[in-house]
Amino acid sequence: MKQYPAKNIFNIALAGHSGSGKTSIAEAMLYLSGATDRRGKVSEGNTVCDSDPEEIRRKASVSAAVAPLEWRNSKINLLDAPGLFDFEGGLCESIRAADSVLIAVSGKDGVAVGTEKAYDAASARGLSKIFFVNGLADEDARFYRVFEDLKSHFGPSTCPVVVPYIVDGKADIYVNILEYKAYDYSGGKPVEVKMPDMGDRLEGLRTAIYEAVAETSDEMFEKYFSGEPFTPEEVIVGVSKGVKSGAITPVFCGDAILMRGMEQFLDGLTWLAPSAEEKAGEIGADINGDPVEISVNPDGATAALVFKTVADPFVGKVSYIKVISGKVAPDSQLVNMRTGNTERIGKVVVMRGKKQEDAGFIGAGDIGAVLKLSGANTGDTLCAPTRKVTLEGVSYPSPTLSMAIAPKTKGEEDKVAQGIFRLVEEDPTIKFATNAETHQMVISGLGEQHLDVIVSKLKSKFGVDVTLQKPRVPYRETIRKKVQVQGRHKKQTGGHGQFGDVWIEFEPCDSEGLEFGERVVGGSVPKNFFPAVEKGLRECIVKGPLAGYPVVGLRATLYDGSYHPVDSSEMAFKTAASLAYKAGMPQASPVLLEPIGALSATVPDANMGDIMGEINKRRGRVLGMNPAKEGYQTIDAEVPMAEMADFSTYMRQVTQGRGSYQFDFVRYEEAPAMVAQKVIEDAKAAGEIE
Repeated sequence: MKQYPAKNIFNIALAGHSGSGKTSIAEAMLYLSGATDRRGKVSEGNTVCDSDPEEIRRKASVSAAVAPLEWRNSKINLLDAPGLFDFEGGLCESIRAADSVLIAVSGKDGVAVGTEKAYDAASARGLSKIFFVNGLADEDARFYRVFEDLKSHFGPSTCPVVVPYIVDGKADIYVNILEYKAYDYSGGKPVEVKMPDMGDRLEGLRTAIYEAVAETSDEMFEKYFSGEPFTPEEVIVGVSKGVKSGAITPVFCGDAILMRGMEQFLDGLTWLAPSAEEKAGEIGADINGDPVEISVNPDGATAALVFKTVADPFVGKVSYIKVISGKVAPDSQLVNMRTGNTERIGKVVVMRGKKQEDAGFIGAGDIGAVLKLSGANTGDTLCAPTRKVTLEGVSYPSPTLSMAIAPKTKGEEDKVAQGIFRLVEEDPTIKFATNAETHQMVISGLGEQHLDVIVSKLKSKFGVDVTLQKPRVPYRETIRKKVQVQGRHKKQTGGHGQFGDVWIEFEPCDSEGLEFGERVVGGSVPKNFFPAVEKGLRECIVKGPLAGYPVVGLRATLYDGSYHPVDSSEMAFKTAASLAYKAGMPQASPVLLEPIGALSATVPDANMGDIMGEINKRRGRVLGMNPAKEGYQTIDAEVPMAEMADFSTYMRQVTQGRGSYQFDFVRYEEAPAMVAQKVIEDAKAAGEIE
């Protein structure tokens, strides 16, 4: 593929709801442009963008893919994003590298949650948005109903460009109502035909265009509402400027599988979408943290962002980059601003799905990849040593579903951990940690399908079988009453015996663990044995008397005892302290403490009642509500962590994926008697306590 200047490069993320036909649109664009010699099908598992074995097996995208193509002396870098919410990380990467967002919409189903998410993600970054209503060859498709749906959701800036002319229920003719040109696709390839008589419908669509143009400036707004007509030139220029600025969202349509409307669509993209020269410049930060403007300059100092990483055990590490300024070429030396290290650039390629094509360099405004860049991670900035700047990284959603993960074969824990660390390199939405208390490895992701893919990849890429189960809750234990007990250890074995005798007062206090003190008088216990007593107690509080969980909020005061001048030793007093602990804790009204978390859930107004009711069912306390974005409220509550294991699944089902939440530990509280009893019984059954 030849090199293109930034003014002829279009970086376009392809997003939308799962099942809207994003990958099929990409296949049609690639085939029509000559980038591929055949059109792959999702059902056959041979598409360019869904090349991962998991994508082929599931017949759905699970990660972002890059697929460049050439059209009308321009280069379009397609960034195909997953539509499934469990793989939202791929959408974040695509949006970060894009200059505009193409949103696929089902001609049958219309606006869905994924449509809204893609639109909001593009708006949050100030990117241009373009709709493509797909699947119009389906007899159940209704373009005009979907168009009205788009307008009602996204406002008068939604502007029709290409619409179908329906004859006998068939969408064979597509009309560009800006240019007044019509094309008939019934013979396979488009043939220009006479403009059909669309009557009042055409006039209604032209009105929608005028309304959209009126939104582009105060001048146009005043002219429209004063009743003065726009000139044809004002309409075309207004739409073009409006799309590039983000003030207008154009609507195209067609059928990707039957290749209807695709030429008009590709022409429209290169005419309306902003080029990299117009949109790819950024504001970075210099070494002092001050903002610095980085323009799209092919001759400037290099600044590039790693927006995606693939860690393949056979091919090696592939770092996808977007170059903002300068160029990235083999053998060049660039600084990684995260590590401060200099990275030597090796092989530079253009990726199309999983296929690589050697490139002399990746220029300003363009997208490509660098192979085996071992020190770079997703979100890193690579820049010239002469101008050190840091670009904004990739913002990912926080994981919401956590499960304990363990190998099916004992002894393969390290193999599991190493495999997950490699997967985290290419998917930062995965979180992994080992819980020192529960002795479980815990993996967190964006949903059940996300974790299922991780399990599958661990087996296929790293050869390790694992199981997932609900993670243990890190309970705590404490006491509610003051007690005084004796711990006496006496053992006679030939020669020197063992003797240690202590009286310890146990009482509740406000501490993270044990507070040890002494008020021994008269030397009943020599000072040199105090550390042994404390050590014995600290070893004991690791397991509480109820269910074997760590003890917190415990003050132990050594106040009396006795010793033997020959038989007493540190070990003897350590043992005596443990005997005092075992005797005293059951007498001190021990209770189980459960972790409580702060929940901040943002949900549509219509789902408020359901979510609040569910919080109450999960023994939570609603603390208040605050308005969020239009049509949404944020519920603040406190909920026991033990009740939150499947909350992400419930939230997604009830809100259809529109809701989101954050949940963080805040403190421990005494668990209700019924809860405590169940935990104690489970601990006994597991052999944690006698």
